[in-house]
Amino acid sequence: MICFPNAKINLGLHITSKRKDGYHEIETCMVPIPLYDALEIIIDPKKTTFECTGMEIPGNPTDNLILKAFALLKQDFPGLPAAQIHLHKAIPMGAGLGGGSADGAFALTLMNNLFDLLLDDFFLEEYAEQLGSDCPFFIENTLKIATGRGEILESIDLDLKGTHLVVINPGIHIGTKEAYAGVTPSAPKFKLKEVLADRSRWKDELINDFEASIFPNHPEIADIKSQLYEAGAYYAAMSGSGSSVFGLFEEKPDSIKLRGNYFYFESMIN
Repeated sequence: MICFPNAKINLGLHITSKRKDGYHEIETCMVPIPLYDALEIIIDPKKTTFECTGMEIPGNPTDNLILKAFALLKQDFPGLPAAQIHLHKAIPMGAGLGGGSADGAFALTLMNNLFDLLLDDFFLEEYAEQLGSDCPFFIENTLKIATGRGEILESIDLDLKGTHLVVINPGIHIGTKEAYAGVTPSAPKFKLKEVLADRSRWKDELINDFEASIFPNHPEIADIKSQLYEAGAYYAAMSGSGSSVFGLFEEKPDSIKLRGNYFYFESMIN
C-alpha cells in the first residue's frame, strides 16, 4: 500500500507565550501544498525493515517518525505483523515544510488502512500528537488554524484554489534552538482570522515571528522573500522556522533566477 505525504506552509506564525513544559504556544494557519514524499508499507512475514531513497535523511534511521508511528500502534495492537517500509524523500528536511511530520502522520493513516485497525481521525490525531506538534494537522490534511503547541486545530474557510505557489529553500538548516532564541513571545498585534479574511492586509500584517530573528543572521533568506515580491507575489513569507520561503501569485510568475544551490518548487494550490 502506498501514499504520498505532502508538505505544508504557514500563513502567519505567532509565538504567543512559553509554556511551563518548555514548549511554546503558537498561532498559525497551516496549508497543505502539492509537494510530496512517497511512502510504501507492505506486510512482511519475517521482520520490519525501513529503507529510504531520494534525499538523504541525517541522523539515526531508528529515530524516523515513521518507525515511531509503527511502534506506537504496536504498543496498543501487539498483534500487528511486521512490515517492509520504503520512504522516498523529496521534501527538503529542516526546511519549515513539515515533511517529517507528514511522513509520521501519513504512516499512521496508511497502517490504519493496511492493518484494518478501524481508527477514526480523532484517535489517529491522538497518536500523531505523540509524534510531534505538527503531526495532527496531516491526519485530516486540510487548511487549519493551529494553536496550542500546534496540535489544537480549527477549520477555516479560505479559498486558495488556483493560486500559483513558489517554494524556495536555500539549504540552510535552522535548528529549533536558533529559531526560538531571538523570539520574545507576545500577543499578536492583529487577529489572525481577521487578517486572513482580507488579502490586502497580508503583506503588512500576516507575520511570521521567526523572520525578525532569523533574517538578520541569514540575510540570503530575507533576500529570497524580497525577490518573490519583486517577481509579483501578492504574499511571501518564510514557512515555519525556515529556511524555506514561499510566494503566492495570482498568475504564473516568470522564472525567478537565484544564484546558488537552491531547491525550487513551483505548482498550484488545488
